Amino acid sequence: MADAGRARRIADRIKTLVAANLESIVKDPDLGFVTVTDVRVTGDLQHASIFYTVFGDETQRERTAELLEKNRGKLRSFVGKQLQIRLTPSLEFIPDALPESASQIEGLLKEAKERDAAVAASAAGATYAGESDPYRHDDDEDEDDEGAAAGDEADEPDARG
Repeated sequence: MADAGRARRIADRIKTLVAANLESIVKDPDLGFVTVTDVRVTGDLQHASIFYTVFGDETQRERTAELLEKNRGKLRSFVGKQLQIRLTPSLEFIPDALPESASQIEGLLKEAKERDAAVAASAAGATYAGESDPYRHDDDEDEDDEGAAAGDEADEPDARG
């Protein structure tokens, strides 16, 4: 077992190599605009999972997946030559669900914004149930304290007498 730091460094190196040289190795005009989003290497450095996204429609994604699978051996050979480690990891290309997740989050944010707008619209015509300002203010307390203090002084002589 290799340590986690070495596996992470090899994964980063594989990500850089594949992303930079994908078009020159595959050499097919049908290859879509591919972005390598992440690479994960197992602890024993035997297997690398390469996550990618493709800009385009569903047919473009399918065609790109076929081309990546078809050229997996060439890519593995290139990665092995560049890494110069004893065992070259096998490569697996996995379409990343990032665009679908992002569109789902965008939809949820849009729905939340619409609900906020509906609440704001209903609050625009609302009025207070009681007074417009139900809170006490410092001015009110001063007036109450002065009246109570005058009443206390008046009560004291009566209590003595």
